[in-house]
Amino acid sequence: MVRFKNRYVTVEIDCPMIPDNKPLHLKPKIFHDTVMNKIQQLHGDFGVAAVTTGFLTKYCNETTRIAIIRSRHGPHKFVISSLPFITQIGKLHVKLKTLHVGATLKHSFKFIQKHQRMYLDRMWSKLRTDEERQKLEAAVMDFTKTDVAINIENIS
Repeated sequence: MVRFKNRYVTVEIDCPMIPDNKPLHLKPKIFHDTVMNKIQQLHGDFGVAAVTTGFLTKYCNETTRIAIIRSRHGPHKFVISSLPFITQIGKLHVKLKTLHVGATLKHSFKFIQKHQRMYLDRMWSKLRTDEERQKLEAAVMDFTKTDVAINIENIS
């Protein structure tokens, strides 16, 4: 039996049209399709064929605008090289920044916890009531925002 190594790419989605305190309404399926289309443009059929197996959008948080993409080790370089060239997702004009590339999902979530804790510190000064702060903290630290339907169809 062969063990396949994966890489988890943590991406920050920067959208200047929408303020930081508003959630970004972005579905993982649209994000997934946009990345695959850009890989097709830049690397052609070879890039798409190499990346398709094992390519999943594991996590997408609309509040902090962070996503995690899983790809196989090796073809993950096609994914990483394509991310800076994505300028539009759906109707949103965006800029993608690669924050972290990790070998395990656990280490990626540890990195995200540190990153989101810094995000909370910046945003807390802008909120007035404790209730708003608690709602923001619950939304930011929620690690369950995963689109299961897209992941189930791409698992094979």
